[in-house]
Parts: sequence; structure tokens; C-alpha cells
Amino acid sequence: MATSAPDPAQRGAKLAARLAVLRRYPHRSRGFVAHGVLSRAAGMTLEASGCEAPVGSRCVVVDHDGRTAETEVVGFAGGSLLLVATGELDGVMPGARVIPSRRVFEARAGQALLGRVLDGAGEPIDNHGPLRCDDRIRLTPRTTNPLDRKPIREPLDVGVRSINALLTVGRGQRLGLFAGSGVGKSVLLGMMTRFTNADVIVVGLIGERGREVQDFVSQYLTAETRKRAVIIASPADRPPLVRVHSAYLATSIAEYFRDQGKNVLLLMDSLTRVAQAQREIALAVGEPPVTKGYPVSTFAKLPQLVERAGNGGPRGGSITALYTVLTEGDDPNDPIADAARAVLDGHIVLSRDLAESGLYPAIDIEASISRLMPLITTQEHQQLIRRFRQLNATYAQNRDLITIGAYAKGSDPRVDEAIQHWPAILKFLQQDSNAQISFGQSVAALQMLFPPAMGAAATAVRREGVQ
Repeated sequence: MATSAPDPAQRGAKLAARLAVLRRYPHRSRGFVAHGVLSRAAGMTLEASGCEAPVGSRCVVVDHDGRTAETEVVGFAGGSLLLVATGELDGVMPGARVIPSRRVFEARAGQALLGRVLDGAGEPIDNHGPLRCDDRIRLTPRTTNPLDRKPIREPLDVGVRSINALLTVGRGQRLGLFAGSGVGKSVLLGMMTRFTNADVIVVGLIGERGREVQDFVSQYLTAETRKRAVIIASPADRPPLVRVHSAYLATSIAEYFRDQGKNVLLLMDSLTRVAQAQREIALAVGEPPVTKGYPVSTFAKLPQLVERAGNGGPRGGSITALYTVLTEGDDPNDPIADAARAVLDGHIVLSRDLAESGLYPAIDIEASISRLMPLITTQEHQQLIRRFRQLNATYAQNRDLITIGAYAKGSDPRVDEAIQHWPAILKFLQQDSNAQISFGQSVAALQMLFPPAMGAAATAVRREGVQ
């Protein structure tokens, strides 16, 4: 007996019901994914229609000739997904197939990372073979409860005398290095990379010139330092999404080693380039600028990135982070510099005037501060720091009068004392880039500037001046 063909209307109704279930319960799709088509491409932003995917997931664009490009969902408008590519999009045609996924980016992690140079995707670029790591890490892990972090109570030896003695850094602290171009920022970073007492060093070179990546690896890292360092390099010619991912990848790798109980030093050069990359992405998807061309999301991303550094929980690891901030035109009120100052635990300012006078590292002590220093230094150390700052500020305020010879000795005991100590102060601030000075040596050198006898004599002079 012949069976009748199924009714097309009934079959269409069953298919519509099945699609409604899959839309409501995606986990029942059993691997079936609705592909979309590329409907628009403007600048670095792509629009895909006919498919669905959550923000932050990956989509693959397949062109008519079989070429593929990986993208990430950064938003949606109406029925279209907004995508940003993680690579080149040359040759992409309208109507290209878009294959969505719920997969987010994951990088490999393990001890094999030490000594390697990676790109923004976590792939090695140092020609030393593939990575052999079993663990996987995400770019954006869960937020850490601030009450679970151990307090910062231990000073960190960075090997730089002026920082150790005058701007003492705590293990687990987050500092900003504020500098314009050509004032010795890279040299100071190299010194801290080689000299800092840390189990693991993670360096993120974000948005810099490609030449600087080669220089940093070859000039500023010794063979011994290289064995405990991981470098993530994403030069300025990489897409903005890759540059942002590089910053998150460097932080995720630092968190991976911190969770193993290790003390990690995270150096990111630079936080400004990360903010600029986020600005490019936000403007491309239509977010309006609010402050000097920066959208709101840029200022929201900075604390999300910076807050991931710091001390860990019960396992006892730590991430001491140093973020460089480029002050355009040496303007300390640059919006990114101002936002970074608000979320960091202190800032070190490099002065162009000091660099032009030949003083390296060109740290402006008056403009720099470590907010956690009172918690990790002794009372005697703090008194020496205040004395140093007073003499340094007094000389700076009267520099012009002293230089032209208009100041008469004996007019002000404070100025006389500053002039007397000034040669020793300059010598204290200077340090050869190849010389490592420990924390103990730095504090001892500061004590030698103001011996007890000299301090008593200076106090007597000040009292006579008051009388």
C-alpha cells in the first residue's frame, strides 16, 4: 500500500516549531549553528545578519574563495552583529559567510611560557618552536573579591636607588610611570626588569614600534632574566582588538603564575596605547566621544584591567604592576594620565628638564608619590624621606636666584642647607643603568646624606634663624 507524501504545510509547521525551540534553548541545537552573511563593512567594523552570538564570542568570516578571517563580537544593532577583526580583512566580499560560535578566546599557559616571546594571540614569535602547555587561561577571569586579597606590607627591591629609598614600592602595588617621549622610560623599565626581586616577570609591549620590541629583548634582558620572563609583543601595526587582547593576555599570564604562589612583576608599556586601541574600537562601533576623543568605555576598561593586579588570596602570590603612561606634550592633565592616576597606587614622573640636564633616571621626586610607602617603611625612613623632599623642593624653588648669583648666603637658613646638600642630592639621584643598588644599600645611602650630627647642627641653625 503506497504511503502519501507528508503535507508541506505540516512539515513547515514542524520545522518552525523546532527552530523556535532551538532559539529558546540553544543548548539543544546538537551542534547545528545558523550561519549569517556579511552585510556591511565600514573601516574595521563588520556587520553580520542572519545569525546570533553573544558579545565577546568569536565568529569566522569565510569568503567566496575559501579564505577565512577571525572576528570577535563587540556589539549588536537591531538584527545585526557588530564584529571587529583580529587580523587582516583584505579581499573580503559582500555576502561572505559568517559562522558564529560561543567560544571565547583562550590562551595556553604553563611553565613552558618562561623565556618565550608571544604575540597577542598567545602564539610564539621567537622562532624557538611551538609551545607545549597543557593549561588554558581566559582573557577575562572572574572578578576577585577585594576582601580576599592579602594586604600590602612588604617592600619590593627594584634595584633603583631613588625608587627604593624615596618612592618605596610594596609587593603587590600598582604604579604608573608617567613620561613623555625620549626621557629614558625604556631604560628605566629595562633596569627594573633586570634588577627587581621577582619569581616571574611578564612584559607587555603594547602599541610600540616594532624596533623597540627587538631592542627590549636583545638589550634590556640578560640571559638569566630571560629564563624567568614572558614577553607579549603587539606592535602598533597590529589591529586594535589584538592590542587590547595583548594587555589582557599579559595580565592573565601574570594571574596564572600568581595563583601558583609566585611573586610576579608585570610591566606594561604602555597603558596609553591600550586606551587608544580601545578608543579605536569604540568609535568604530558608533560610541560617541566624551573627553578629547575618548569614549566612556575607554575609561571603564582601565580600572577593569588595573584592578586585576595586586596580591592574591590564600596561596600567597602577588602581582606588582608597573604601567607606563605617555603624557602627550608632557601634559600631566592628559585624560588617560588623569584617569590612570586615580586608579593606581602611586605614580613615578619622569622629567624632560632633568633628562636634558643629563640626570638619569630623570625621576621628578616632587611630582612622584608612592601611596603605600607609609605602610611598608619605618618611621626613621619616613623622616629621612621628608627631609630629602624638603631640601629638594627648597632648592628647586630658589634655583633661579642661586643660578644667577642673586641669593646672598645667610639670608635663609633653609636655602643655605639646601645649597650645602645639593651636590650630594644630585649624586644620590643619579645611577648608571648597569648598576644594581639593593633596598638596604639605598636606605643606607639616604641615611648618609643626613648624619645625626649634621641633623642636629641643621636644627640649631634653623632655631637661630627663627630667633
